[in-house]
Amino acid sequence: MDSVTSLIKNEIIRQYKSVLKFSEESGIPYSTLSNALTKGIGGSSYDTVVKICHMLDIRQAYDSDIVLFNTEFHDIYTKLTQLDEQGVHTIRTILEVEYNRCVNSKAEPMVKAFNGIGYASRSNDGEDIKDLVQKAKAHG
Repeated sequence: MDSVTSLIKNEIIRQYKSVLKFSEESGIPYSTLSNALTKGIGGSSYDTVVKICHMLDIRQAYDSDIVLFNTEFHDIYTKLTQLDEQGVHTIRTILEVEYNRCVNSKAEPMVKAFNGIGYASRSNDGEDIKDLVQKAKAHG
């Protein structure tokens, strides 16, 4: 399974608990979803992919890599783009403190509080996520 299909399947399971339940709620036939999630979402019709993304509250920007993000991430990103250098520094500092707190915690996180972005790369060039977000802004 390619990484984009994996991201979508994981989001279906996270939000709907099963592909069957997602099928029932979306109106997309289970056989269509099963086929897409087995063979790869890229082989699905455009209308099916759009409906899946809409149901999962996913927006996408596509280039050699793909960024998938929901409305919550889009709202945060929109606010971040309005900050000056001091504001960006403040947010990065807070983010680093919270990241270290969570990573160094002995307790296993039950659920990530914010599951707003998924990133899948078709290359191993390590392109910075900041560059991908800029591409998303240009396409959005």
